[in-house]
Amino acid sequence: MKDKQPFHEDREELKELLRHYYNLKNGRNHPFIEEEDFDRIIDYFDDKDNLQEALEATEIGIEQFPYSSSLMLRKADLLIASKKYNEALTILEQAVLFDSTDIGLYILKTDAYLALDRQQDAVELLEEALFLFEGEERIDLLFELADVYDDYEEFDKVFDCLKLILEEVPTNEEALYKICFWTDFTGRSEESIKLHQKIIDQYPYNEIAWFNLAAAFQGLKLYEKAIDAYQYAIAIDEKFDYAYRNMGDAFLRLRKYKEAIEVLEKVLELTRPEDVIYEAIGHCYHRLGNSAQARFHYKKAVHLNPDDSKLYYKIASTYMAESQWQSAIKLLEQAMQIHKNVPEYNLALGECKMKLMQYKDAVLYFGMVVHLKPKNKAGWEALIRCLIQAKYFEEAAEQCAAAIKATDGKAVFIFYYSAILFYIGKNKEAVIQLEKAMEISPKLLKKFIELNPSILQNPAVVDIAARYKKRKKGD
Repeated sequence: MKDKQPFHEDREELKELLRHYYNLKNGRNHPFIEEEDFDRIIDYFDDKDNLQEALEATEIGIEQFPYSSSLMLRKADLLIASKKYNEALTILEQAVLFDSTDIGLYILKTDAYLALDRQQDAVELLEEALFLFEGEERIDLLFELADVYDDYEEFDKVFDCLKLILEEVPTNEEALYKICFWTDFTGRSEESIKLHQKIIDQYPYNEIAWFNLAAAFQGLKLYEKAIDAYQYAIAIDEKFDYAYRNMGDAFLRLRKYKEAIEVLEKVLELTRPEDVIYEAIGHCYHRLGNSAQARFHYKKAVHLNPDDSKLYYKIASTYMAESQWQSAIKLLEQAMQIHKNVPEYNLALGECKMKLMQYKDAVLYFGMVVHLKPKNKAGWEALIRCLIQAKYFEEAAEQCAAAIKATDGKAVFIFYYSAILFYIGKNKEAVIQLEKAMEISPKLLKKFIELNPSILQNPAVVDIAARYKKRKKGD
């Protein structure tokens, strides 16, 4: 009961105050209402989302206290909330005559200017105001100015504002969190490194500064240095999940997959499960050749994000690594139910069908890849290899001619054309095409041989290969 008493008294006091206010409003006798009492009355109507009554209360208050800049600011704030921006600016011009040292004046003016798309006026106002204030108020203005620059798409200046804040207050958490994003966005990693090294010299146990330093190193692809800095961050705060997350990415970039798995699993311990983390762990296992564990983690990711077609494709690729073609096909078909015209999915499905010797289906999928990306050689290569394997030599030759035209004469397709001519017994023309391909790119001879290893029994082929080998040694 004792706890409820002050609340009850406060409510009764507010009721009494509102009674006096309504008496004043209606021209009846009333006790004197103090200036700060009008603030309580305005708050009452504002809390009830009754903007019109709140505005009326500010006007009555200003009639009683015509030199009150604080009531004028309240009125301007309510006018902005009511989208009456020009009226707000007018009342703010009056308020500045009575008190130009209230930071709220500049914040409200900025809001009005931005609402009227007068960003340049907002910038000029805040830049001038920076010289009038210091301490926390100057910091507030710098944050406001950073927001204006963001709205104005002057992103480097957003970074500059945050840098100024941290030079004045190195431990300001809001600025530390924000500057990490803007460092990455503006690419000003080197400046960020210098700034955060200075902060760390002063405050060596600031984990956010260590994190930002690490992120800046990561932005410059200095992954080893980034990992060292992240380790300092988690030594200070062992539950700093974003540090583990980013460290996992750095280990991935260095192809240190076991280390990446270890720190990414720590992320899963500290936060709610996320598909991207499971996917990243799956990728690490995939790279380590552990298809079963890769598949396990990809499936966890799918469970959390069943509409991501890429995850089905990744699970399929683990089955393909184990030559489980039918299982891979099922997953690829699921991926294509979500996104049908993805070249990679069609290419993988074509490979599976080809391995099962379902050549007609394979040709259809490879043909789709070529249709979707006509200048990309991977689709053409797969299509031509499939046609050769299926012994559809005439069509393979036609597709070689089309591939050469579409890819501006890529040597690999001249090699393939030569191989097809050897298959169909046109040896003289085949030798001419082989010579032509070797002139362009002799290192691709292995692709020619892969199509038909027995071709090395052909003396003409052996002679051409030996000649170019000698020439290479001579060079």
